[in-house]
Amino acid sequence: MSATDAGPDARAEPVSGGALGILAGGGPLPGQVAAAAAAQGRAVFLVAFQDFAEPEVIAPWPHEVVRLAAAGRILATLRANRCSELVLIGPVRRPSLRDLRPDAEGARILARIGRALFAGDDGLLAALVRVLGEEGFAVRGAHEFLEDRVARIGALGRHAPDARAEADIERGVAVVQALGRLDVGQGCVVQDGLVLAVEALEGTDRMLARAATLGQPGRGGVLVKLVKPGQDRRADLPTIGPNTVAAAAEAGLSGIAFEAGGTLLTDPGRLRDAADRHGLFLVGIDPAAPGQRDTNG
Repeated sequence: MSATDAGPDARAEPVSGGALGILAGGGPLPGQVAAAAAAQGRAVFLVAFQDFAEPEVIAPWPHEVVRLAAAGRILATLRANRCSELVLIGPVRRPSLRDLRPDAEGARILARIGRALFAGDDGLLAALVRVLGEEGFAVRGAHEFLEDRVARIGALGRHAPDARAEADIERGVAVVQALGRLDVGQGCVVQDGLVLAVEALEGTDRMLARAATLGQPGRGGVLVKLVKPGQDRRADLPTIGPNTVAAAAEAGLSGIAFEAGGTLLTDPGRLRDAADRHGLFLVGIDPAAPGQRDTNG
């Protein structure tokens, strides 16, 4: 399913009331957004980022595979497929400038993004959302389509944090909020008040692998994932998937705490079953209301 190359029509205005364009990185969420939008009667088209989007996820939907920095082709593809609104969803590893190889329009957009290109992920994504808006697209959040996958307050599954884990969660909240204000990362691992690892460019799974080598004797620590303070929620919300649960179990953790209302759960049922199997707790929290946990099974 191909689209025209960038050319004289590349700057044509998006069609009002047109299709939902999904800029698809890795993982299952791009397909889930497509399915949810289609269930609402929306036409969808996926621009799948080469080397990141998973073929089995994008295969059921109209799509085009495009290099990350081929902005001219991306914009032309979206317009050729009558996309008026966009969702950015799925992890994409930030390439080095040397590896970007932008096309002509990509170079112009990089210039418009400016210094944000060298900022943290939130700064870069906020700049990208701004540029897409200037190009005439309305950017929407994935959570608007995936309400059943947005984390709620309370424990998901049989296990809940004990008092020791609660103390680690509170410590983790303070650490992640401090990191987030600097646009560094969305997560950390805490054990008995000791910060074992903080998330930066490497992502959650690699942070957990590092934490596995640093754990102290006794009951395992806690992974805390939060939205960054002031983060634009239309891009890069924290996501918990089966790989996160497996990596947390491998690292010997006792559980995972994540921000309710701001975290996407790729498959709540599978996550609950995996956590129960590994003896981990999964708990949605309100960072502004310490100690107030409930259960929603």
